[in-house]
This record gives sequence, C-alpha cells and structure tokens, in this order.
Amino acid sequence: MAVEVNDIHLLVERRMRDTELVYTKGRREIVEMLATITRPTTMQELLDRRPRLNQGSMYRNMTDLETAGVVQKVIGADDRTRYELAEHLIGHHHHSICSQCGAVDDFTISSKMEKSLEAALERALGEAGFHPTAHRLDVIGICASCAA
Repeated sequence: MAVEVNDIHLLVERRMRDTELVYTKGRREIVEMLATITRPTTMQELLDRRPRLNQGSMYRNMTDLETAGVVQKVIGADDRTRYELAEHLIGHHHHSICSQCGAVDDFTISSKMEKSLEAALERALGEAGFHPTAHRLDVIGICASCAA
C-alpha cells in the first residue's frame, strides 16, 4: 500500500478533471492528510490535525472527493463515519473494527489468501446467481488495547 503522495496527487487530479471538478488547494490538503494517515479517519481527527480548516468546507470538499471516487467512507462499530483514500489509489486492503472502542485499522492478506477468499465468495454467492466483481472485508472484534 505504499504509494508516493505525488503519484496520488497526479491520479486524483486526473480523476477530478474527468468528473469536471477542480482539484482545489483545500481538496489537495485533504488528500495529503488522508495519504499520510495509515488508517480510516474521522472528520474530527482531520480537523484536529488542521484546526484552521473550516468544518463546512471540509464536508463539502469530502463530498466532492467521494463523488469523484477519490475518497470512500468506512463505517465503524461506533457508527462514526471515517474516510480513506479509495482502493485504486492506495491498494486493496481490509478493515478490522473494534466493537468496544470503535477503532478502525487497515490490514492486508497474502495474495494466496485473497484468491481463496474470492473463490469462497464466488461459491457462496454463485449459488444465489450473484457474481461478485470485488469485495470489502470488515472484521469486527476486540482490538489489542481493549483486550489488555
């Protein structure tokens, strides 16, 4: 998942242009923050990192970034919306969600395990006539901090 921030900016700029949106300084700053955070993050966490940013502008920019397919929402066990860059920018991954504190973290599995997971999903859903083209996996449990 280690992608250079400059490469991400180039991809985002192209995506924004394709959706007829402007890649403004504010949107660029949000993408920069999300690119340097290693897990899905809440709007409040983003605002805490940059207190001078206007909350209303952040929400509007986030909506535009989501519309352009640059940002995706991740809902944790605490129902707080978190944001992260889209998979096509940072790579395929999954989420662990703590049912006690609500923490959401990214994790990856080996390509061999991914293929096994995809095959299992194809078998399970194929019986119902559904043909998956992609998947997102959220694993709910108790994080190490809460378990201690």
